[in-house]
Amino acid sequence: MNDQDFEGFIRASTGIEGLDDILGGGFPVNRMYLVEGDPGAGKTTLALQFLLAGARAGETGVYATLSETEEELRDVARSHGWSLDGVTICELQTAEESLKADSQYTLFHPSEVELSETTRAVLDTVERVKPSRVIFDSLSEMRLLARDSLRYRRQILALKHYFTGRHCTVLLLDYGGQSTGDFQLQSLTHGVLTLEALTPGYGGQRRQLRVQKVRGIPYRDGYHNYTIETGGLQVYPRLVAGDHSVTAPPGAISSGLPELDVMLGGSLDQGTSVMLIGPAGVGKSTLTAQYVSSATAGGHLAVIYSFDESPSTWLNRAERLGLSLQRQIDEGRLRIRQIDPAEMTPGEFAFDVHRAIEQGVRVVVIDSLNGYQHAMPEERFLVLHLHELLSYLNQQGVLTLLVMSQSGLVSETLTAPVDLSYLADTVIQLRYFEAFGEVRKAISSVKRRTGAHESSVRELRLSAEGVRVGEELKEFQGVLTGRLEYLGAAEPLLRNGHSGEEREGEPKVA
Repeated sequence: MNDQDFEGFIRASTGIEGLDDILGGGFPVNRMYLVEGDPGAGKTTLALQFLLAGARAGETGVYATLSETEEELRDVARSHGWSLDGVTICELQTAEESLKADSQYTLFHPSEVELSETTRAVLDTVERVKPSRVIFDSLSEMRLLARDSLRYRRQILALKHYFTGRHCTVLLLDYGGQSTGDFQLQSLTHGVLTLEALTPGYGGQRRQLRVQKVRGIPYRDGYHNYTIETGGLQVYPRLVAGDHSVTAPPGAISSGLPELDVMLGGSLDQGTSVMLIGPAGVGKSTLTAQYVSSATAGGHLAVIYSFDESPSTWLNRAERLGLSLQRQIDEGRLRIRQIDPAEMTPGEFAFDVHRAIEQGVRVVVIDSLNGYQHAMPEERFLVLHLHELLSYLNQQGVLTLLVMSQSGLVSETLTAPVDLSYLADTVIQLRYFEAFGEVRKAISSVKRRTGAHESSVRELRLSAEGVRVGEELKEFQGVLTGRLEYLGAAEPLLRNGHSGEEREGEPKVA
């Protein structure tokens, strides 16, 4: 996919790294391509990036515009910080010229004269400049001048034959949603690239592109997210785990809490995913912070993607529990990134994770999957995206910690927005329960694919002294179901973390 020359096809870089990756290096040279999309999808920006990439490689370029003026094109370039020096702009018709008295037609229909003059103006510029790259913007104007489908098709076919053998790579820009099927324009071009701008019910505009065809070369099909930023289009190729298959060395990461490691049957294996599930405030994020602190202290790099909280909230909570994550950030072993699911697309998120792994990150936290779900247009897409992402992370030897919040607090029925537990290798269940006039927390390991684990339920205590896991709650029944039944004395419970005093009958816990 990364070869610049595949079976004799030399590639012309698009100037967009992600799009080049999708195309396997760029467009095959000396061919004609159709780029179609709605207004605002980024066709003009993509075309300018294509010409500027050629200019950096010493190739000349021509931008033939029927719909925008040269001044408008230069304004677009300036907004991205570009200079169009080295690019010839062929402005085919100006409003001033079209209003002159001597430009009115008497004998021929205006379209017959205008289409011939438009074509001749472009060809004259090509003969003079001898460009390697040419842009036509846009075909909708030529379609109007042609008046009928047969004449329009013949005109496009004539242009294709003209550029054949002239060593030009041509991009034809056109609006999407036109009745181009009648003209069979897509069959005349060597490839078709479609840009789509979607407007969700809430949040910013979502953009995605799709390569419909490129003859003779392999490419990554399907939809890929992209954004328009200062500096041009940023394309995020769809993550395919099979394209990044590696054999990661075995390893494990301890929590730093002996009781927790015993409950889980040992340290967590790298190359696996762990889901922490429970109601709000029960300690899911705190447990992930415990693992992150232990991993970074051991020299591993970690990244936390927070969908629900700011980085300062994450750090303050960790500091109150005696976990110094700020030092790990200062030393470059930890990065906390706040994600706005209303603004970031799933493809952009997966690309950011992929880039972090290439930089050496070995622990990834997604907090929470509820926020991640909100970035998806439909629930089934969440499962597909997450399945591919976890497969990729597992292959790279990454420990992935997933936080999932359930609805409800202490009721018998706690529900998750979507059941993703089957994707995780290890599932840790946290739950509130009431005992002796207090609301307490329980923790249990309900699943681990890579080894044996305890089936018991233990108490979890969070305080200024840190995270503490108690003995097995043998005297209680129904802790996880919400139908609590006390069967004995209170010996297994941890002491009260507020006063530090021992409850009668409770042992001291170091």
